[in-house]
Amino acid sequence: MKRVLMGGFAGSLVILMSACNDDFLDRLPETEIGVDNFFNTEEDLSIYVNGLYNFPGLGIYYDDATDNAGTTGNREIKTIMTTDANSQTITSGWHWGALRSINLFLENAEKADIGADVKNHYIGVARFFRAQFYMEKVKRYSNVPWYDQVLETDSEDLFKTSDPRETVVDHIFEDYQFAMEHVRESVPTGAVDKWTVMAYYSRNALYEGTFRKYHSELGLEGTANDFLELAAKVSQDIADQGPFSIYNTGNPAQDYMTLFGSQDLTANPEVIFTNIYEADVKNTDDPQYLFGSYEMSMSRDLLETYLMDDGTYFSQQMGIETMEFVEEFQDRDPRLSQTFAYPGWELYYTATYSPGTTNYVQELKKNFTGYHQIKGFANDPSIDVRRGIDIPVLRYAEVLLNLAEARAELGTLNQGVLDATVNQIRSRAGMPPLNMAVSSDPVQAQRYPQVTDPVLLEIRRERRVEFAMEGRRLDDLNRWNAGKLMEKEPVGMYFPGLGKYDLTGDGVADIQLLGIEDAIPEPKELNENGVALIYYRTGSVGSNADVYLTEGTSGNVVGTPERGKFQEPKHYYRPIPAPEMALNPNLEQVFGWE
Repeated sequence: MKRVLMGGFAGSLVILMSACNDDFLDRLPETEIGVDNFFNTEEDLSIYVNGLYNFPGLGIYYDDATDNAGTTGNREIKTIMTTDANSQTITSGWHWGALRSINLFLENAEKADIGADVKNHYIGVARFFRAQFYMEKVKRYSNVPWYDQVLETDSEDLFKTSDPRETVVDHIFEDYQFAMEHVRESVPTGAVDKWTVMAYYSRNALYEGTFRKYHSELGLEGTANDFLELAAKVSQDIADQGPFSIYNTGNPAQDYMTLFGSQDLTANPEVIFTNIYEADVKNTDDPQYLFGSYEMSMSRDLLETYLMDDGTYFSQQMGIETMEFVEEFQDRDPRLSQTFAYPGWELYYTATYSPGTTNYVQELKKNFTGYHQIKGFANDPSIDVRRGIDIPVLRYAEVLLNLAEARAELGTLNQGVLDATVNQIRSRAGMPPLNMAVSSDPVQAQRYPQVTDPVLLEIRRERRVEFAMEGRRLDDLNRWNAGKLMEKEPVGMYFPGLGKYDLTGDGVADIQLLGIEDAIPEPKELNENGVALIYYRTGSVGSNADVYLTEGTSGNVVGTPERGKFQEPKHYYRPIPAPEMALNPNLEQVFGWE
């Protein structure tokens, strides 16, 4: 059984973020315990800080509505791009309760009668959480009010205007710096340690540096390198001083996928922070319901990003526009077949399929691309196994790519850094190394016209591939000023016309595409394996077909248009909700939001 020991409780075992859940602080601070009777011992500080934890759960299906995947569900960026979005329709994100809880702790922790190093550890954790809180606010609104004290109902500061982005970000990195200097390296399993702080420091310094560099509307380009240098330094410090390495057992066909299907990541050398799950104690949702065609389906654009297994560009292959499903997976980066369900993948169980091994045939359905995700998929009939998969919240691979990207942006990248960063990750996948003399891929260059360095373009490719569906893509597109890429409607598999097709790679037909008026035969024809063909009636978008194709009876599988227009720079930010503007008319919207 996976258990987590928290803080200064001798012998007191709890599951982090299970026993200490979101309503903890609603029950504890001022009302029930009273600040005068609390914050006196290490145990008090530990109890309170545990209640501040709020890390993401299922983090491997989060790129929908970006260029990585389409979705039939409601997503904020999709709503913004397809409607007349405004401050009355985009109202999430302006929540400040967590900040009040953090500041209450910071105002009272100093009185604890404990050693300075112990006290500063807990203060550092709280300041880390404040930095995390404010970084998300800056990403959404750019300018927000900075509060470092608990506000009362009659406080004049409740009606202050937003502080400039530069001011807020300076405070954020002061908090990160304090936390990095004081949070312990050795903590109970599942708790925030020094390395967790540093990894987020690295991530967000890179975010702010690149955002300032590529977003001229802020007028902060001159300070971009300050944050890129921070990102490079902190990332290098983790590499030099930390106990981490890329998980690599020498099995390039499996090692990458193992990171997302493990029952216990606490000893994995690549995982800096994991969200721990255990069936019947702290469960994730059963991820099987997401499989196949539940709202999200990955795009062909993502599939085409993966290199050939010899390191050459897929875009250099002949006839990729009309390449069919089985051929798309031949001789590719092994991570492709550990992310996408590939021809010949063996399905053991899902909630909608009976237990037992089967050579899986991709389900086609209108509004979906036909590509199915297996990264993070628990191919096991046991619900305890499926609900007990740990989620790698922070991976060392990200730190290495942060380092490579920051050095590339600063113009200080060299082959030694590439070998110690990008090529460590490529080695795990059995891919050839990236070198400084790489030639530019025209397709990748077209995606990012602001970048002329072929090596930086390949580092961006590596991020997209390595973190596919982990929820990093939207932030990357935002900070690179590349939101326009999300206007492209996601498409899926290509079919040259009606007829029979092999989707498992064994040379035997599995499905048959019919015209929209054709009747599905009864009984169904059996293929050479004695299995009944699966029939689909095809047609144009909006028809009553089973599957939409771009040309009606041929072309790419395509869904209902969902993308709309990405307005720059407006859609890189979010509006302050109208009710909040009414409560505090001193707040100001940014970049065209009303």
